[in-house]
Parts: sequence; C-alpha cells; structure tokens
Amino acid sequence: MSSPSLTLPSQERPAARRRLLEILGALAIAATYVYLVLNQPADITGGPGSASALIALTGFLAGAVLLIIAVLPTLPASTLVLIPVALVLNIVLGQFVGSTLVPFYLDAIGTVLIAVLAGPAAGAATGALSSIVWSFFNPTVLPFAAGAALIGCLAGLAARYGLFRRFYLAPVAGFITGIIAGVVSAPVAAFVFGGTSGVATGAIVSAFRAMGDTLLAAITKQALLSDPMDKAIVFTIVAILVYALPRRARQQFPFIRRHRVLAGTNPASTPEGTRVDATAPAPAHGNGSGPANDSSLNG
Repeated sequence: MSSPSLTLPSQERPAARRRLLEILGALAIAATYVYLVLNQPADITGGPGSASALIALTGFLAGAVLLIIAVLPTLPASTLVLIPVALVLNIVLGQFVGSTLVPFYLDAIGTVLIAVLAGPAAGAATGALSSIVWSFFNPTVLPFAAGAALIGCLAGLAARYGLFRRFYLAPVAGFITGIIAGVVSAPVAAFVFGGTSGVATGAIVSAFRAMGDTLLAAITKQALLSDPMDKAIVFTIVAILVYALPRRARQQFPFIRRHRVLAGTNPASTPEGTRVDATAPAPAHGNGSGPANDSSLNG
C-alpha cells in the first residue's frame, strides 16, 4: 500500500511548477510595464521595428507564453478553441468602438470571457496576447498589454471568489476592475503614447487639459470616467454569454466546476485538468458527490 507521503509530492510538483510559471509570467509583464513607464519611449508608436517596441513585444510575449504554458495542462479543448475567438473579438470590437464617439472601449469582452471560463492566468494571457496581436495593426495598443493582462487576471479572481454567482455582482466587479485598470493604464497613455487613441476618450482628455490639468491628471480623470463603466458593461455582457451556455457545456470547464463560478454549478468531481465527457451520465447520489467531498474542492 502506497503511503500519502509518497504520492502527494508527485501530485504537488506539477501544481508548484505551474504556479512558478504563472509568477514568472506576471513578473515579465509587470517588469515590461515598469520599463515603459520609466523610460517613456516615444518611438514605440512607430511599430514593431523600433528598439523599444521590440523590448516591449518581447517582454509582454514572454509573459503571455509563460502564463499559457502554466495553464495549458488545465485547459479543456473547448477553452483552447475559444482563445483565438476571444482575440478576434477584442480586436474587432476595440478597433470599431475606438473610432466612434462612444467614450468606451469594449475591447476586453474576449479576455473576460476566457477569465471566467478558465481562471486568472488564462485571462491574463489572453489579454496580453490580444494587445500583442492587435499591435501589428495598431502599434499604439502594445504599451497597454500589461493593463489588458491585469483586466484578465482581475476578472478571473472575481469569478473565482463568486462575483459571477449573482448576476447583479458582475457589473460591480467590472466597475472595480475598471478603476484599477484605469489607474494602471493612465501613466502608459500619458508618458508613452502622450494621450489616448480613442476619438471620444481623446476629446475628454482635451477638455480636461483645457481646464488646466496636466496630461497625466487629464488622462487619469478620463480613465476613471470611462474605464469603470466600460468594464461594468463588459462584465455584464460576459455574464449574459456565460449563463446563456447550456449547463452541460458550462460543466466542461474545470475552473467553473472547481470554484463554483456560476450559480447552480456542481462541484468538481474530477482532478484538475481532467476533461469531462459531456455525454457521460451524471453520477448517482451517494457516490461521494455530496457535501463530504465539497470541502476538498473549494481551495
């Protein structure tokens, strides 16, 4: 008979490696953000050919790749298929809304969707990748990859701690996320880009500047006006999308099962990373799926 002391370490090692990769990925993204804010490289908006753009691209991409490697073993095929769709959704909506007179962005719907389905690390990786891919069409987006990753991480944490179990809490979580994201993105917009690329948001910044505010103060005020409402809308849209999924489809996502992300979600009955066959019959009552097992799956 094998002893727990022999079996548990072998099970804990992959989880420890994944956690280390998540930390390294987050540090790479954070370090790149700090580099951009401190050095204020104006040539980054000229495209991926500039030195500063290559440094930013390398740092953000390395962080996103590390995060993806960390979460890859835990992602079902359904999530892997959704990530490219999420990237396209972010870019198309963000590009379109940014060219209108609406003072919002709506460029994080795909990021938040992946975060709710697969967790903070997957959300952060999707946010960073979205900005990286988008930057090849619009170079001004690249400096904001750290903010996009932060939004994905915060959305995943909100999902993990139950803020999507009640529909009315989703926009509250989005509003708070928007405040944090706005404060983080303001220095990048001010020092790296010198403003905001959105038509309507740029007009708001110009109005605050006309009142005598510094560039950073004007952009911060604009961000605190636009970002919280934008993220509240995004979180609400994602909550509608996720709850619109058939229950059987939602149960295929280990993160949703393990942390009971949504109201009515059954607790996980399989190890982390195990893919569930949606066609398999549900376990009968009394087979260990009752409350006695729940406490071991909430962490």
